[in-house]
Amino acid sequence: MTLKTMHSARIMAGIPTLNAALYRKIRFLVGDPAAFVELVDAESKSTSILILRDIEMDRAKRNARVTQVACPADFAPTMGLSGDRETATAQAAAECLRRHGIAAVTADRSLPMIYVHQLLQAGIAVACDTEWGVTERRQKDEQELQQIEYAQSITEVVMKQACETIANAERGKAGALYSDGQPLTSERVRSMIDGWLLQHAFSNPESIVAGGPMGADCHEHGHGQLYADQPIIVDIFPRDKKTLYNGDCTRTVVNGQVSDRIHKMHQAVMAAKQAATASVRPGRTGQSVHEATSQAMQSLGYAMKLPGPEDDNEYTAMTHGTGHGLGLEVHEPPLLATGGPPLLIGDVLTIEPGLYCRAIGGVRIEDMVFVTPTGCRNVNKLHEGLDWRS
Repeated sequence: MTLKTMHSARIMAGIPTLNAALYRKIRFLVGDPAAFVELVDAESKSTSILILRDIEMDRAKRNARVTQVACPADFAPTMGLSGDRETATAQAAAECLRRHGIAAVTADRSLPMIYVHQLLQAGIAVACDTEWGVTERRQKDEQELQQIEYAQSITEVVMKQACETIANAERGKAGALYSDGQPLTSERVRSMIDGWLLQHAFSNPESIVAGGPMGADCHEHGHGQLYADQPIIVDIFPRDKKTLYNGDCTRTVVNGQVSDRIHKMHQAVMAAKQAATASVRPGRTGQSVHEATSQAMQSLGYAMKLPGPEDDNEYTAMTHGTGHGLGLEVHEPPLLATGGPPLLIGDVLTIEPGLYCRAIGGVRIEDMVFVTPTGCRNVNKLHEGLDWRS
């Protein structure tokens, strides 16, 4: 069957539970291959077709943000469909475009090669628009902002529990921490975090619970015994299983004595976070936000680079960017770092300055902000201090 000839077309495809760009476009979760085809006629009127497994069609018709829903059999090519679901979906997407008279289609950066292969086999040229889906995903709508704020609120609840567990632990021999009579380790705290989040329908990549010198590596997840008088970085970034949106929060806790040096590091981190947050507004670049962090850190005597071979274990510096975008993935554009692009209304950002010293560990504080027409809104409610005793 030949359908109405269209002027132009775009395609996204993949598995929506794994492909964030596709899920965000259709707002429909399914664990099988699916293809989103957007057709534009000569009058610039758009029609969107979602091609997916037949048993998902009724649910998709009720929930997906598309004009039409079809299954691969609706667009079976002359030679028939493959028994492989992904290949069959790619064949159907190509046939759908062919029937609408499309000779060239634009894809986003995430299109799997099997779809490119089938489009080329059907005589349809493929071009990649590297920015399609990226800008749209950055500019979160009200539904997305609510879902992210909910994810962050859940993150903060378990963050408070983790930090209070560490702060209220008993001090044993050589400063080793104990809770309920058992050694308090990074693994125990992570298990507590994982269990609580699982009960609240959140999945959780391995959280960071890094105490003492281990915290000097900003991505060290931490292991073994936790000790008093040392800074312990706790970084939790879970995902809501229902919406797929993420939370992301970091706090630092000290059980016992806060040394003058740790106190000064903490004060500098808070000052840098305040400076960075104050600089966030639409049109400002991610680089300029990072420069605000750098200026605050350097004014207080701290460097902004990784240690070199000439630096000893006392070297203390911020060794990473100020933050990143967040949404369906924990790390999304834009970066708040050198080369970071202009900020957009609807961007969701983390502001997470930190200081690191191989001799004593690290201090990092991370909040989440929403970019608004006039600046930004910090959605975090937790305090920034090092003392979490309840």
